[in-house]
Amino acid sequence: METTSRPPTWKVLLAFAIIYLVWGSTFLAIRVGVREVPPLLLAGMRFLAAGAVLYLWMRVRGTPSPTLREWGGASILAVFIFVLDYGLVFWAEQRVPSGLTAVMLATIPVFMALSEILIMRTQRLTPRLAIALLIGLGGVAVLVSRSLNLGEAPIDTTGALALVVGAITWSLASALTGKVSLPSAKAMSSGAQMLSGGVMLLLVAGLFGEFRGFHISAVSSGAWLALIYLIVPGSIVAFTAYVWLLHHESPTRVGTYAYVNPLIAVIVGYFLGGEVIGPRTIVGTALVLVSVVVITTMPKKKILKEKLETDVQKTDVQKEETGKEETVKQEP
Repeated sequence: METTSRPPTWKVLLAFAIIYLVWGSTFLAIRVGVREVPPLLLAGMRFLAAGAVLYLWMRVRGTPSPTLREWGGASILAVFIFVLDYGLVFWAEQRVPSGLTAVMLATIPVFMALSEILIMRTQRLTPRLAIALLIGLGGVAVLVSRSLNLGEAPIDTTGALALVVGAITWSLASALTGKVSLPSAKAMSSGAQMLSGGVMLLLVAGLFGEFRGFHISAVSSGAWLALIYLIVPGSIVAFTAYVWLLHHESPTRVGTYAYVNPLIAVIVGYFLGGEVIGPRTIVGTALVLVSVVVITTMPKKKILKEKLETDVQKTDVQKEETGKEETVKQEP
């Protein structure tokens, strides 16, 4: 988006550094937290707190509160994004290394493209796109395959399945975004979704019995620091930087976080979390990221536009034929 004045370069670089480094490192923070706090409870606390802060911040700035219909739209998206996607991510990180969790979630553009092709019928399957999709799915297969011997254990099957389902639910939420009513202010919209998602995650945590046997006094300072990191830098600061970048940089450039974050997560997990980087991780990660780069940078060939043009042509032909018939009828 163009603005009247170009911000200083250092501000742009700082904002990119925040969304790259902070969002990339949140996966390790999640893994640290779920070692001591039940996963859905941890996720609920994160998003309830972050959503409340964003909501109150926007209200103080004069943004109107969402209408009842907008709260409904935000809640629908919250089910897919926070309860299902993030709920599964927090749960899976009990079994899957943080770096590989980020790599598995990087397949979201793959599933978004598949949903546009197979469900919404708004995207044309070109040879280049087909190859990119196969490469991405091949990367997932490398990471989870038990028959492939690359000197490194595969990802836990149940955890990998949870992450794939999470990636699919995120892609479904992306498809629903344009079909539900949401607040026009992006920060208020995200705050409402986080707030709704946080409440629902805590309710689900209660249904799954995560409050039973959980004692706050038994949680170490490291786990609490991980939660604070997820709430403040991971949700509030990074999201603010993201929204700011969207107003000063092209969406394509801002969207590069989709394939930078997994690299950051793998590196952070290796150096700070003691996670292994072996041949399987390298090959699987490389295949997934190549797929994501190709899918997110290639121009989309939309079927919808072509369909509209075809419908217009058909209408013109029908009008022509109708005109001819009326002319014939008028002749004696």
